[in-house]
Amino acid sequence: MGLFTLEHSKAAYHADFALYGTAVVVLVAYLLVDGPRGQRLEFVVFAGMGLAIWTVIEYALHRFVMHGLQPFSHWHEEHHRRPTALISTPTILSAMLIATLVFLPALVLLGDLWRACALTLGVLVGYLSFSITHHATHHWCADSAWLKRRKRCHALHHHTIGQSGYYGVTTAFWDHVFGSARRA
Repeated sequence: MGLFTLEHSKAAYHADFALYGTAVVVLVAYLLVDGPRGQRLEFVVFAGMGLAIWTVIEYALHRFVMHGLQPFSHWHEEHHRRPTALISTPTILSAMLIATLVFLPALVLLGDLWRACALTLGVLVGYLSFSITHHATHHWCADSAWLKRRKRCHALHHHTIGQSGYYGVTTAFWDHVFGSARRA
């Protein structure tokens, strides 16, 4: 299996969780140890903004790219056909996209390394949460009410014939805002 394959070995699939988990810990440590102490509240705000931005990115990517733009929609159809297969975005691709489409623009627009790192941290936490939640919807038993809701919404996304919906994996907020929350 190469670096850009969609279906991963177990090791490669789980390495994604380890890489992003490590990236989150490293960025938190970097901000806490090397960041200006007087700006810690500001970093929390920027990380929160990054997390909020992630929810919009997650929804838009799933709805408009994975379900509307070739070749991505073709690749995503394979996930719909085999939902328990270890199919996900190649780690090197997701890391490059986050670096070039989140960190670098944040660095340029905010003009500050610390703020760009904090915003990127929020997006990384969101992406890691999405990855874990998506894995859980397909592979875990639901013990919590929140996971049961996420599993139900994701099952509706996968199995509702003729009307797509529930593009949000970690939250249904944007599905309700944009009218893509469907009834069973």
